[in-house]
Amino acid sequence: MILLATAALPDDPGSIVPVAYKVAHEIKIPEAEPKLVDLVHRLRDFVQFEGRRVMYTWVGGTRRDWRGQGFFRALTEQQEHWAIEQGFDEIVVKTKNRFYDMRGTLDHLRFEVVKYERNAVDNAESKV
Repeated sequence: MILLATAALPDDPGSIVPVAYKVAHEIKIPEAEPKLVDLVHRLRDFVQFEGRRVMYTWVGGTRRDWRGQGFFRALTEQQEHWAIEQGFDEIVVKTKNRFYDMRGTLDHLRFEVVKYERNAVDNAESKV
């Protein structure tokens, strides 16, 4: 699933530009893609995969000059509604501790932390 938010430029309302995006896909056991094998392996004790559909929000972002206007949150809510309609049981998101705005958005949308992987060298690089 790929979602894209667009908006008109403030100084040129006739020009519509992309301002935020989100990409997600299903993860399951077994996985064939090596990075997904690793992700599922690290989550197996925290996320129930058997008999359930799990969607992984892989990547997303908002243009720096458009942040704080609700585009990313709107895409996240749209993604959640779509996932429910498609029969997914859970949405999993991975971020780093240093992405405070992302963590704040996820908290506001009532996402729960299911695992925290501390980085021994730099806590900002820890995975949530």
